[in-house]
Amino acid sequence: MDNAEALDQSQSGLLQQVRKIVRKQQFNIRTEQTYQHWITQYIFFNDLKNPASLPENNVKEFLGYLANQIGLSRAKINQAKEALTFLYEKVLNQPLNFASERA
Repeated sequence: MDNAEALDQSQSGLLQQVRKIVRKQQFNIRTEQTYQHWITQYIFFNDLKNPASLPENNVKEFLGYLANQIGLSRAKINQAKEALTFLYEKVLNQPLNFASERA
């Protein structure tokens, strides 16, 4: 079972929702793939918990983990932040208060 299948079993329909809204926004296929990647990583980081039930602080912890533990570049961290901002604001209709801050 790959990550997408595991995620779909845990969060049924979430990736389809993301895909539908990405396509409605007319983003390119690479953006869709990138968003799905970071959303999947975030949910696995949070033990497959429903992102709608997680506090905003979990997003900050995940981004901090990517920066400090994994050592990703600012560009990759910004990609992750954009994907999670999209997830919360466009898919879950839960705006993030820190979305306008720099990662």
